[in-house]
Amino acid sequence: MHEMDHISDSTLRAQMRSVRPRLGIIGGGQLAKMTAAAALRLGCDVAVLERSAQSPAGNMAAHLLVGDWDDPVTLLQLAAAVDVVTLENEFVSADSLMAIEGAGVVLHPSSQSMRHIQDKMIQKEFCDEAGIATARWMSVQTPLDVMTAGETFGWPLLLKARRNAYDGKGNVTIADPSQVERAWAMIDRNGGLYVEEFCAFERELAVIVTRGRDGTTAVYPVVESIQRSHVCHVVKAPADIPTATAQRATDLSRQLVQAINGVGSFGIEMFLLPDGRVLMNEVAPRVHNSGHYTVEACMCSQFENHVRAVMGWPLGSPRMIGRACAMVNLLGQRSGSGVPGGLNRALQVPGASVHLYGKLTCQPGRKMGHVTALGSTPDDALATAMSAASMIEFGDPA
Repeated sequence: MHEMDHISDSTLRAQMRSVRPRLGIIGGGQLAKMTAAAALRLGCDVAVLERSAQSPAGNMAAHLLVGDWDDPVTLLQLAAAVDVVTLENEFVSADSLMAIEGAGVVLHPSSQSMRHIQDKMIQKEFCDEAGIATARWMSVQTPLDVMTAGETFGWPLLLKARRNAYDGKGNVTIADPSQVERAWAMIDRNGGLYVEEFCAFERELAVIVTRGRDGTTAVYPVVESIQRSHVCHVVKAPADIPTATAQRATDLSRQLVQAINGVGSFGIEMFLLPDGRVLMNEVAPRVHNSGHYTVEACMCSQFENHVRAVMGWPLGSPRMIGRACAMVNLLGQRSGSGVPGGLNRALQVPGASVHLYGKLTCQPGRKMGHVTALGSTPDDALATAMSAASMIEFGDPA
């Protein structure tokens, strides 16, 4: 058991009382780590709640609480030690989060904002009500419902889990009716399912929107994200799209975050269709992989602006400081150790910034770090980032 497991609320409050402001983060992954780094730079004391004593954010936190995210008692223990609580993921139920607000502690995003987002079918319903365009979708309870959706939308289509789906997990592409039964058996149905029309998009776009407590917003440049096996592999900033298209994506993203009364940084993922239409795909109520480039490329990163927003401080400028930037995710190639090979070589690439998350183990497709680079164009920056990224490997040799 971690030493924090048996520390009383009063003792924890006493330990943290000498340093203010105090920020609590639910979740201890790489997003929490980078948020904590920004908070520490602004003089915050950081407490992290994570299910394991070993996590990327663990060594960034002044205080680490090990426990279940969804346990209201544990959430209240975290809340009692800090001034503000935020999240690095959307997996904690809105009902559990209400315990924090019920104790009079500031929570951003709020439980109500999370209620609109964490169930992805409710996301779709909310977007429909707000007049925000999405791909067509349909709730399904049986394989027969999926067949009906296929007849309505055409094939292929996507079968999706309503909760806890990310990085390709909880999504199955169904090419034709013969694959329905197999897809139904493959996917976790506990949280409910829905079907979404397949979008033959031209490219995938993303925007980070940070909204403060006072309603002011900072909207970052529209970027292009390139996926590999449903996991973000490359981000190019800014996206090579017409100005009018970028403005539509920006307006849609700002509208969505305002509609849910969100506070903090939000990642908005969109599809750009060949006819120029922009459809909302998904919104993440947190800092986002598509915004990692902002650390090197923008006047104020998505992480710092998230801290500023949830703490009630003025937002910084999201403007890029150079002409272009690219980010490459470092994804695990095989199972094994989280110790990186080739790091010395990668650190010798001029202009490449290497970020390692410190995960102890690696699995195929797991996000282990990322590399960013600035350049005169996104492709120029990408060449530099790719050069360094190609030298780093995780996992035991095959």
